[in-house]
Amino acid sequence: MSIAVTWDLAPLFPSFDGREVGDFERSLAVDVAALAADARELSDLSDASEPEWVTVLVRYEGVLARLSHLSTFVGCAASAHASDTRFTLAEARLSGVRAELDKVASELRRGLRTSSDAARAKLCAHKDLEGAAYFVEKLAHESKTTMRPELEGLASDLGVDGLDAWSRLYDVVSSKLSFEMRWPDGRAARVPIAQRRSLMSDADRAVRQEAFVRGNEAWASVGDVTAAALNHLGGVRHTLNGRRGVSHFLDVAVRQSCISQRTLDVMLEAVAAGRALAQRGLLVKAKAMGLPAISWCDLEAPLPLASATRIPLELGVEKIRGAFGGRYEKLSRHFDTLLETRRIETEARADKRPGAFCAPSDLTGDAFVFMTYQGSLGDLSTLAHEVGHAFHFEMMRGVRPFALHTPMTLAETASTFAEALLSEELLADPKLSIAERALLLGEVAGDAAAFLLDIPARFTFEKRFYEERRAGEVPVARLCELMTEAEREVFGASLARGEEDPWFWASKLHFYISDLTFYNFPYTFGFLLSRGMMALFAKEGPSFLPKYEAFLRSTGAGPAHEIAKKCIGEDLEGSAFWEGAIATLEKPIAELEALLPSALAS
Repeated sequence: MSIAVTWDLAPLFPSFDGREVGDFERSLAVDVAALAADARELSDLSDASEPEWVTVLVRYEGVLARLSHLSTFVGCAASAHASDTRFTLAEARLSGVRAELDKVASELRRGLRTSSDAARAKLCAHKDLEGAAYFVEKLAHESKTTMRPELEGLASDLGVDGLDAWSRLYDVVSSKLSFEMRWPDGRAARVPIAQRRSLMSDADRAVRQEAFVRGNEAWASVGDVTAAALNHLGGVRHTLNGRRGVSHFLDVAVRQSCISQRTLDVMLEAVAAGRALAQRGLLVKAKAMGLPAISWCDLEAPLPLASATRIPLELGVEKIRGAFGGRYEKLSRHFDTLLETRRIETEARADKRPGAFCAPSDLTGDAFVFMTYQGSLGDLSTLAHEVGHAFHFEMMRGVRPFALHTPMTLAETASTFAEALLSEELLADPKLSIAERALLLGEVAGDAAAFLLDIPARFTFEKRFYEERRAGEVPVARLCELMTEAEREVFGASLARGEEDPWFWASKLHFYISDLTFYNFPYTFGFLLSRGMMALFAKEGPSFLPKYEAFLRSTGAGPAHEIAKKCIGEDLEGSAFWEGAIATLEKPIAELEALLPSALAS
């Protein structure tokens, strides 16, 4: 089949300018306002008020699903056409709707603050709330650290021009940013910043270095703006945490990730203990490049082998299809469906926001994949990663919206599971040359570096930033210092001194997402959880897949450690699982070390 490089958003709405979108938006705003008014009149939960609670919760769930549907459409359109002010203005309007809907959640928390376990259990036993218990319990837990409803309402209103506005400003700045790229053959062109990451995966080190240096010059040119956005996001969060009685800023991240503090602690301890393995993988890559240690621009580069060429989209699609079909036919069929229905946007062009994502509609179950594909092995993995997200949403089709709210920790499991399938199946090809096998093993070593070094460095930076932000705004120079220090500490001798990326705090979108804090450690969590699951898959064979699918369907129904224990029988609050997952990286890194001399000589 011919592969479309742009998506078709018509399953969401026929067009942006049609009356359907306007009618939907106006109807949603009216219903949210009416629901907010009724929620303010809602009595605290009791036997007498239970019927009202059932009605309000069901209505709340309905508007959440509708907001998800419209947000996906607007967000996808704005990401694909970043300079179109129609979409950015629509995003701003939706921020206002979310603020109003946040007031409903505040009133629900207020009414649950003094509720008993028995009263909530009785409420959720109602036939109209089957499967909603965990959502209600989260609201009850959050009620212990919330302000009075009128103050929460004020915070929501101010958030439109506060937290959300700073995040939207970053989106606008990054979507318009570009840099002058000069190729080794002398060609020069202005390149959108969205294409920089793929250029930093190029086989030619001169291309990577040019993209790194010129890209950082571009980020430095907007350093004051990005620093202001980051500081104000952090400042608002500190203020709200103080008013809400949150004892530590990480408490919010743990709650949003639906994990226990113990789960986070044991995972981070295992990652710190396994750091040397990932550093070893990077030093193998550096040796292959003739370097004593790696530079930041080399992190996502392929090994310097003759077969490290760009992969056209059509060939990339065939590789992913073959990899999925080899072991997981259901995932392969869903990939085909996404392609056939044009749910994937891959075109490399100007006027696109940087990054990649999969956006679902809680109303219809449809999901759309966004990325910029330029043919690197990293791009191939990114496509598989986002398709994994889409498959996760497909497995949750029919689940009630309250139970669709999957935390990042578990959402990132399905995506990295799909990446791991791709990697293992590509490596299983008996026709691979030594050089091709070494390239693929290099990608595994690169994953180890990304999830055991890069992401922990982001976590270290962000934690220290929030610690310093308590005392006042952190200037640009200090942000660069904090970033460099975190990279030096975590990467150790595997990263050449002076070759860090001091501007990473500015270039990484994840630091600027307004509705989630610490958008970093969940990636490591998902990566290691998926590697542990792949080990179970290898041990149990196809009989593991029903357990995996049950896990995917349950990811919005409980905390991560309970879901994992119930569905796959693993203890995420113990160190053994995490240590075992990290240990699965030993074999491919050792094979790469042994294979590389022959690969370089071939």
